[in-house]
Amino acid sequence: MEKQSSPPQIFDRQLLHERLRRALAKDAPDFLLARAADDLLDRLLTVKRDFPRSLDLGAPGAHFAQAIVASGRPAPLRASRFGGAVVADEEALPFAPGSFDLVVSGMALQWVNDLPGVFAQLRRILAPDGLFLACLPGGASLVELRMALAQAEEEITGGASPRVSPFIDVRDMGGLLQRAGFALPVSDVDSFTLRYDSLLGLMADLRAMGAANALAKRSTRPLRRDVLARAAQIYAERFSDPDGRVRASFELIWISGWAPHESQQKPAKPGSATMRLEDAMKAGRRDSDG
Repeated sequence: MEKQSSPPQIFDRQLLHERLRRALAKDAPDFLLARAADDLLDRLLTVKRDFPRSLDLGAPGAHFAQAIVASGRPAPLRASRFGGAVVADEEALPFAPGSFDLVVSGMALQWVNDLPGVFAQLRRILAPDGLFLACLPGGASLVELRMALAQAEEEITGGASPRVSPFIDVRDMGGLLQRAGFALPVSDVDSFTLRYDSLLGLMADLRAMGAANALAKRSTRPLRRDVLARAAQIYAERFSDPDGRVRASFELIWISGWAPHESQQKPAKPGSATMRLEDAMKAGRRDSDG
């Protein structure tokens, strides 16, 4: 029997959990979670379904649980390492198959090492026709910070090491959900910009949120002061507004998928169309020509 290889360890999850616990103990900034929770409420209000058994997975606060209640559904079971009824790791879910009608996750799945494996577990714990809905940072987040740090370190030390954790690309999400067995997968993006007095203000917020670099192969050397000063200068030169404040891009990816059920809409089978594409285009041209 061939031995299965374990997924690569991209993140130091023990370090990450320690940082998040310290951040939460000090009332970490929660503006990203609050924005995501408002969006979650809007999305749930458009779904005309009861979800009597729901799970709030991994979120470092109660924002998503509160959104579920505000949508008129029963309070979810909260499961995470940072509070809730169940202490759970997103990479090893302790729930039986078909346990939930709704699973939501807010700003937690970006730090798992085996995202396809987590999706497969989530699909398993959903009952037929159950909904999975999650939000996580996308690949365009903090692009200015990454560019400024990389350029500064390259100029001064002759080489750059990753200083910001990587984020997943929205284009990968649909395929990952389908691979895990979800039906009707959908992904979309909420892109926005925040402004700070300087790069240092942005980095202070990230540290306060426990979101500093947690890569397993991160450089163990602290960022040199001259590199940091040069990065702040590059940031101000390239990404500032006329008033001197700097921009920071954020991208929140939303993903959803349903556990398969016979009542769900099915895609049309190849060859089942009653009109050829070429004929449809010709008909459209005739209509537009009057």
